Amino acid sequence: MEDETLLATMLFDFFGDLLTEKQRDYFDLYHNEDLSLSEIAARDGISRQGVHDVLARAENSLREMERKTGVVRRWLDMRSDLEAAGTSARRLLELSAGGGEAEILAQALVSALEAIRNS
Repeated sequence: MEDETLLATMLFDFFGDLLTEKQRDYFDLYHNEDLSLSEIAARDGISRQGVHDVLARAENSLREMERKTGVVRRWLDMRSDLEAAGTSARRLLELSAGGGEAEILAQALVSALEAIRNS
């Protein structure tokens, strides 16, 4: 369940601006503010089923956008590759300690990868 919520939140982060205002609002209230369907329905004076339908359409739209573009999958793959490169660069730095130019280059690589990861 937690992985599904994380995926839905990531999809919203990438594609949320493409949803309608109501879809964005309900998605935020449900997933980020942790309001129940009933609480959202009471707030807006509609049925619980109505809220469910808006959320289902929003989530389907987000998943369809990801299916067509693969942006989130590629982003996750890139983050994984960056972590692996960072691990290798830190190990290279350890191995080149006291090694003059090799150590300087290894430190530059570690710094560059950390900058990319943090951006």
